[in-house]
Amino acid sequence: MNLEQEIFNVLVQAGSQGLKLEKIVRHVYNSCNSIFTPLDYKYVYGFVSQYLIKNSKNPSSIIEKGKGYGVYRINYKSSAMQQLMLDFSSASMQKEEDDCENSKQSQELDLFGN
Repeated sequence: MNLEQEIFNVLVQAGSQGLKLEKIVRHVYNSCNSIFTPLDYKYVYGFVSQYLIKNSKNPSSIIEKGKGYGVYRINYKSSAMQQLMLDFSSASMQKEEDDCENSKQSQELDLFGN
């Protein structure tokens, strides 16, 4: 899995409070490391810290520094994040409508086909 995408997933799951750098690195390392693609912890730590520092400096970025030392969180005020939230919400609404239609059709089916 892509490390940048995994960083984003971890921060989204953390919510508005955010997480410390060490915990973000640990989550990314554990989710991306496997038997077939082993990763070095120092490499992941360096990549994640550089990525977060670089992206948190821009005020319109998706990532911002949180309160406290080494805490990062999602910037919900950025236009890119608002666009992502709109895209995901419309996709989830469409999925819910499809699920509702499928459940109605399955309820209408007759056991003996009469």
